[in-house]
Amino acid sequence: MSVNSFGTLFRLSTWGESHGPAIGCMVDGCPPGLELDEAFVQRFLDQRRPGTGRNVSPRQEPDQVRILSGVYEGKTTGTPIGMMIENVDARSKDYSKDAPYRPGHADYSYDAKYGIRDPRGGGRASARETAMRVAGGAVARLVLEGIEISSRVDAIGGETDASKWEAMLDAARSEGDSLGALVECSASGVPAGWGAPVYAKLDAVLAGAMMSIPAVKGVEIGEGLGAADLKGSENADAMRAGEDGPTFDANHSGGIAGGISTGQPIVVRASFKPTSSIRKPIASVNAAGEEVEASTRGRHDPCVGIRGAPVMEAMMALVLADAKQLHRGQCG
Repeated sequence: MSVNSFGTLFRLSTWGESHGPAIGCMVDGCPPGLELDEAFVQRFLDQRRPGTGRNVSPRQEPDQVRILSGVYEGKTTGTPIGMMIENVDARSKDYSKDAPYRPGHADYSYDAKYGIRDPRGGGRASARETAMRVAGGAVARLVLEGIEISSRVDAIGGETDASKWEAMLDAARSEGDSLGALVECSASGVPAGWGAPVYAKLDAVLAGAMMSIPAVKGVEIGEGLGAADLKGSENADAMRAGEDGPTFDANHSGGIAGGISTGQPIVVRASFKPTSSIRKPIASVNAAGEEVEASTRGRHDPCVGIRGAPVMEAMMALVLADAKQLHRGQCG
């Protein structure tokens, strides 16, 4: 089966392909009476859209969102919120159905699963779909009053010195290559108690949400893999008495313990692989099983992680909005 929805009570479903006429989403489970208009959603879409600089895809998509349902006189009605963005700058001629499978892409795996694939920009596997996650995440933020979500790029190509990134990206572009990135996303103001133990741990849901973003190949919560190098006394977040509950000396847990939020900032890091769409030839095969070289034409990000940051924020918002609704449903 194909799974195109995310969430339990606060739920996002998306549709559309990279080079189809439009992409869209439906947000279900949003409470009524929240102020929402297209300008609010557009603020977040503008952070993700292509064509805004030399270090992102030059595809000129305004990503102008239309709200089709679920809002009346500027307020949510409690019914499904439908949104749509038209694709206005697709160049399908850059892709051929006879082109070889592109290594690192989902070309072969989609063919193996469905027996048919849309070769234009990766079709449904394209990161173009994430624009609707950002739109849905904007709605989710309305549910999260008092919670601040932010993100930052921590490293590009393994380099943490941001002053070197521009030259590295220029070099990768000129060589027909690309770079990966490490991106951090955090949420502050999340109260203690959200999430659930065992199979619905908040950190497990967050990890799954971040791993669902195209090009993400690794996720860390809090100290993450670094916790394996620490002693228990170093990794434990020492607690002290505070006026409104305990305070913590550190946040190695990333704001989650036992799958439940602790009230500390929730911190997630994701590693984005280098963009698979590169001009540099790579050994591959075609649908007939013949060995060939694959070289990707078209317009692509030299580092997909840069535009992945606002997508991480959107997934954080969607997870937390759902967690809030689920907590209220069980605990009031």
